[in-house]
Amino acid sequence: MTASTVGGQLAEELRGVKERSGLSLAALAARTPYSKSSWERYLNGKKPAPRQAVEVLCALTGTPSGRLLALWELADAEWSGRARPVSAPKVPDEPAEAKPERLAAATPSDPATRADMRRWAVGAAVIGVVAAGLAGSALLGAGSARPGTEPDGRSHAVTEPLVRNPGCRADGCEGKDPVVMGCGGAGMITTLATHTASGGRRLELRHAALCHTLWVRTTGLRPGDRVELSLPTGHTQRVTATGGRDTRQYLATPMTAGDSGAGSRICLEVPGSRPECFTG
Repeated sequence: MTASTVGGQLAEELRGVKERSGLSLAALAARTPYSKSSWERYLNGKKPAPRQAVEVLCALTGTPSGRLLALWELADAEWSGRARPVSAPKVPDEPAEAKPERLAAATPSDPATRADMRRWAVGAAVIGVVAAGLAGSALLGAGSARPGTEPDGRSHAVTEPLVRNPGCRADGCEGKDPVVMGCGGAGMITTLATHTASGGRRLELRHAALCHTLWVRTTGLRPGDRVELSLPTGHTQRVTATGGRDTRQYLATPMTAGDSGAGSRICLEVPGSRPECFTG
C-alpha cells in the first residue's frame, strides 16, 4: 500500500496525528485497545485500520474526526473492492476557484497536467459515489430503525468486529473515557436505563460487560449542565457541558467499575435549578 492510494493517504494522515500528539507506539498501545504492533501496521499502511482505531486515535489526541472518517470510508471501499483503487491527491490548502490564475496557467498539452487533472476528477467522482451511498444508507436506516439502534445509523456497527482486547477492565477503567479505552465499541454495550429529563435532555445508563464498567451517555445538554453517576459502592463520576460542541454531540461521564445498575443514581444539575435525579 502506498500513499498514492486512498488507504495510503489515510495511513499518512493517521501517522501525522500520532506524530503531532507526541505519543509513542507504546503509549498508544497502553491507552487504547490495540497493540503496539497493530498501530505500527495501521500507521504504515501495512494493514487496513479499523474505523474504531481512527475514532480512538482522534478522541485520544483531541483531533476532529470528520475528515479522517470520511477518508476512512473511501479507504474501506478501496480495501473491500467496492471501489477501484484510485490516486488520492492531497486536498489543496485553498479551493481551486480561489486561484483562477492556476487554471488559466494550466497547459492542456502538458501530459503531467492532464494526468493530475484526470486523477483529481476520478478521486472527486469516488467521493461523490461514496457520499451518495452513505446518504442512502442513512435514509434506509432511518426508515427501519429498531429500539436500541444508534441514532446516527452507521452501518459499520453491524459489520465491525467486536473488540476483544479493551484497554482496561473494572477498577482499571475508573475515570477513563469509554471510547478511548475501547469499551464503547460496536456490539459491546447494553443500555440499562433511559431517562428523559427537563428540556428533553436524555440520560442513558450504559454497561460494557467485557470491561465490567458503567457510565452515563447524554444528549441535549446545555452549557453549564452537569450529569453525575453515583453507585452504591461509593464510586462517583460526572461530566459537565462546557460549550456549544458538547450540546451538539453525545457527552459521556467517565467510566466507573460495575456490572449492575441496581441502586445507581443519575442526577442532572441545571444552573439555577434544583438537581433532577433518577434511579438506575
